[in-house]
Amino acid sequence: MGVSAHKATKSVRPQDVVRRWYVVDATDKVLGRLSTRIATVLRGKHQPHFTPHVDTGDFVIVVNAEKIKLTGKKREQKTYIRHTGWVGHLKQTTADKLLSGPHADRVVREAVRRMLPSNALGRRMFRKLKVYRGPAHPHSAQQPQEFPLA
Repeated sequence: MGVSAHKATKSVRPQDVVRRWYVVDATDKVLGRLSTRIATVLRGKHQPHFTPHVDTGDFVIVVNAEKIKLTGKKREQKTYIRHTGWVGHLKQTTADKLLSGPHADRVVREAVRRMLPSNALGRRMFRKLKVYRGPAHPHSAQQPQEFPLA
């Protein structure tokens, strides 16, 4: 038996990460399926040089968030709870009310945020998500590419 060559695991450093920008149209896309794909790209797991302890993900811009699709009776029955900061002020809203109101982006944000790690690294990854209700976004200078859904 011959001597095998030593193999080392490559670990990416934060300064070596090259970030890309992607834009996705959420019109008629299922919330959970789209959110898992967005979380994967934000985390960087779609790249061959993924490193768990380094933020290797890309930026994601979501447009038309109010036109996202929820399956089954989730639009009427799914509830979102938030706290105002005052004692006893726990607010509860349905997904239908959120999507038809001025904060339709919260539905997509919450779904993706809950799929990211619950630590400082996850919060850093979440900051790379930009969600907008309508079709316009202010990130055209970054020349975003079409989102890789497959």
